[in-house]
Amino acid sequence: MAKTQKWTASTFVSLVHENLTEKGHKVKKSDLSWAVKDAFEAAVAAGARGMRVRFPEIGALASRDVKARKAGKGTNPFTGESIMLKARPASKKPRWSFPKAVREAYIRQAARKAA
Repeated sequence: MAKTQKWTASTFVSLVHENLTEKGHKVKKSDLSWAVKDAFEAAVAAGARGMRVRFPEIGALASRDVKARKAGKGTNPFTGESIMLKARPASKKPRWSFPKAVREAYIRQAARKAA
């Protein structure tokens, strides 16, 4: 099985910088790096405030409500021992949802690898 290639923030910035310079735009890599960082920081801040932040081609960032859980008993699946579960207050957690086109692209890629 082939090792998957990592995409870091600097990889993303380099790719965008190359595309912009090919099209004749003059942008410093450092300025582009700051712009990307600021855009994602603003998206995270808006998501934390409860807004749904959409990136048209790759998905949407939103917050999800998690219900409170009462304390109770549970069983350790490995030992069968009875354990006490702590109560958990209600909270909000980030959630990323992908558009249908992205999900289908991953399914097609998996089907190609299987064939």
